[in-house]
Amino acid sequence: MAPGARQAVGARRAGARRLAEADSAAPERGAPYIETRLFFGTERPDGGPAVTDAQFTAFVDTEVTPAFPDGLTVRSGRGQWRDVSGTIEKERSYELILLYPVRRAAANDRRIEEIRRAYEKAFGQEAVARVDERARVDF
Repeated sequence: MAPGARQAVGARRAGARRLAEADSAAPERGAPYIETRLFFGTERPDGGPAVTDAQFTAFVDTEVTPAFPDGLTVRSGRGQWRDVSGTIEKERSYELILLYPVRRAAANDRRIEEIRRAYEKAFGQEAVARVDERARVDF
């Protein structure tokens, strides 16, 4: 390895060390929360009409809001995934973001799973994707 290359590697390590030190020195803000993101597709596998904005809004109003009245965020987007037959499906989609205290994680897990199953049943979906991450939240 050339001497310059060793120096560059050493500089990267020093930079990473400074970033880690800065991260550990930063005060933690907020309380421990869970961020759950759910991804809802709109195309129906049976070829029926796509889920409309009005239908999705009504679903959120009746199924999600009663379970999470403190707040939520919905984003519209475009997504794709490989269905059970191996076909890549491209569709309009929604991302639902929920934030809740860690202490409510067990109770909210049940509610979130009920929401996923309700959407799959109501709109003939194969799946609703779910992502959970720990976060620190301050309002």
